[in-house]
Amino acid sequence: MYGTQQILRLNSAGQPTGWINYQTAVRLYCNDQIAYECGSSSMLIRGGYNRVLSCQSSISLNSIIATRNHTKLDYSAYTPPLTNVTLFKRDANTCMYCGNVFLVKELSRDHVLPISLGGTDSWTNVVTACRRCNNHKGGRTPEDARMLLIAIPFSPSRVEYLILRGRKILTDQMEFLISHISKNSPLFQRYTTY
Repeated sequence: MYGTQQILRLNSAGQPTGWINYQTAVRLYCNDQIAYECGSSSMLIRGGYNRVLSCQSSISLNSIIATRNHTKLDYSAYTPPLTNVTLFKRDANTCMYCGNVFLVKELSRDHVLPISLGGTDSWTNVVTACRRCNNHKGGRTPEDARMLLIAIPFSPSRVEYLILRGRKILTDQMEFLISHISKNSPLFQRYTTY
């Protein structure tokens, strides 16, 4: 039941640092490593029975927790790892050439400036493309292939990357994360228009 629910971990300065599972959260609670809690109580974990008192132990976990002894992060120097899963989520499973939305299995990573022409495998040089558009473009630039990009590729910030990596993000977690990203971010615009 709780196996896939993630808990958002913050440092004591309130900066989001990553997702943790409930087992890690329980360990942090038991080792008195929680500085403070935010969000709502997301799950109640029950333990064993106390033989003497005949009662079951339990611990309530919040959806967002800040931990002690976790240093402040330099967000400006962070470049998240590039994977197809997060790339496709960044681009909302939309081909950046034809504008159609596809299933993940129908998508591919396209290098705007092909590697054969000196391009890099980096966030700012890759976009999501359907297989048809990627094959049509081939080893050419969009200009040479007479194809227009519908959006400019960007490198997500640390917090944007947490949104892209998150699974089953709860409402309070999403609200917290969105409050930490730029209002000019395409992800901010996508997640606040609904």
